[in-house]
Amino acid sequence: MFGISPIGWVHTLGSLPAIPLAVYMFARRGRIVPQSTAGVAYLVFMLIGAATVFLVAHEPVSYVIGAATIALLLAGYAIGRISFFGHAGRYLETIFLSLTAFLLMLPTVTEILRRVPDGHPLVTDLKSPLLLGFQASLLVILVVGLTAQLIYLRRQGKPAAVAAPARSAA
Repeated sequence: MFGISPIGWVHTLGSLPAIPLAVYMFARRGRIVPQSTAGVAYLVFMLIGAATVFLVAHEPVSYVIGAATIALLLAGYAIGRISFFGHAGRYLETIFLSLTAFLLMLPTVTEILRRVPDGHPLVTDLKSPLLLGFQASLLVILVVGLTAQLIYLRRQGKPAAVAAPARSAA
């Protein structure tokens, strides 16, 4: 089915739960939160997907995406535990983990378009305008989403504004 090998199914089904977990955390917390239960599950499923990509990849870029995903995951989950970075650690954690979600969705969208419907895929060429349009949309979502996340983190870090004294109407 869909031309996927048994190890390909392990890769696909192993990483698939990371998508709704990321969506849940983005919707609920505005970012991927490593210390949460969903964050730990996200790490496990992302590591399964990123590690098994080396066994199923056909394109050289897949190896780069897999290695970058593992590096960003490990950095994102570790940086919050390193006090040296201070408040910057939370920003870096957010950036790194948001990039992992992007690196998850990029090949996911590509593979769906290249395999569905079974036997007559929507895209047969990696330079297809449809595929490039979807990939560009993911990039826009990443840039807008990261900007919103960083603004939100910045606002969380500022102390509440002190109310100005009321003027008398004299």
